[in-house]
Parts: sequence; structure tokens; C-alpha cells
Amino acid sequence: MTRPHPSPAPDSAPLEERPSAPDDLRSHLTPPARDWLDRALTEATHPGPHGTSPAWESRLAEAGRRCGSAHADTARVLILHAARPTPADLARVYHRGTADERRAVLHALPGLVPGPDGLPLVEDALRTNDTRLLAAAVGPYTARHLEPHLWRHAILKCLFTGVPVVRVAQLAERAHGDAELARMLADFAAERTAAGRPVPEDLHHVLALTDPAAPQHATPEGVPHGKES
Repeated sequence: MTRPHPSPAPDSAPLEERPSAPDDLRSHLTPPARDWLDRALTEATHPGPHGTSPAWESRLAEAGRRCGSAHADTARVLILHAARPTPADLARVYHRGTADERRAVLHALPGLVPGPDGLPLVEDALRTNDTRLLAAAVGPYTARHLEPHLWRHAILKCLFTGVPVVRVAQLAERAHGDAELARMLADFAAERTAAGRPVPEDLHHVLALTDPAAPQHATPEGVPHGKES
């Protein structure tokens, strides 16, 4: 079995919460932050002069300072949705941006890119060991478009780096009856055991989901079905 991205130790920073619902954001912002967001959303609907970066790109960088780190992801996603960037624009923002901005692009993909054009960004994120970026990369867009071989390796990457599998969108649906995923999980568990390392508890959960007889909408205990990653 190919090992999931072996290189440097995983980023141990705690995972951020998923972006909150847009309707909830304003109630959490200060009046100056709400004013800034209103201006940023208005600017996002107007393209910049030819040959210059649109104003909304700089607003993505400001969001943490203006709205606070707890609400910056949601603000960035709202700005991206207002700007309606092309896949090429998203790729530029992703590759030039900070890890925070890259996460926002990944969170925004389902509402901005109807087809598989955003997959190169997902695949780039899945090659990292930044757990927050990985958690953003295994959301609904990946569940919809990533081909089975790479999706299976994304699951192994989550297990390898400690990203909770509850963050994987449509995990039960895609894992259901997947014999190849079951084989890869068993191999991974055997390698960990042989090396004297613990087997992640989440591995047993995912392995159970691969059983053809398992309920397709099973979720980890205490996590309501339908909560998107």
C-alpha cells in the first residue's frame, strides 16, 4: 500500500470550526466589522481596472483583522461568493494566499465551481500536512468530484494526520461497500500495529462503514447526520 504523504510531522494546531452560517455572522460582528463587511461585499461585485487585482482579493487578506479570527473564514467565503470568481481566479488566490485564504477558497468551492475544475486545488491541499487545510479539503466539493482512488487516500491522510473523519463530507455514502478502501484500512492498521503504534479509533469507524450491510447514513456517536464537513 502507498503510504499517505509521509513527510513532515502533521501540523498540530487545533482545527478551526467550520465557517458559520452566513445569516449568523452579522450578529457576531461589531458595528465597524459589519460596516467593513458591507463595503467588502459591495466592492466584490465590481471588477477592478484591467490588469489589476480586484479589490475583493485584498479584502480576503484583511478579513482576520477586521472580523476576528473566529469569523474570518465565513467573511471570506461570503466575499468569494459575492465576487463570483472564475476557477482561474480561485486558483490564483489560492496559490498566492495564506493558509487562511486557501481554506476559504476550499470552503467556497461547492458554491462557485459546479464541475471538477477546482480539483487541482483540493489535490494540492491533500498533499499538505496542515490539518486545518486538510479538514477544509475533504468537504462537499471533494465528496462530489474526487475520483475514488484519490478519495480513499484522502481518508488515509486524515487518519494519518489526526483529522477527525467527521469532517469528511458524505463519508458513509462513499465508503459504503468499498472493498478496496476496506483493504487499505486493514493494511494501514496492520502496519501501525507492527510498528507498535496505536490504530486510530476513527479507522475502526470507517472500516465498519465499508461493510455492504452497514447503514449508509451512519455517523460517529453524537454527531447528527447531515452536518457537512
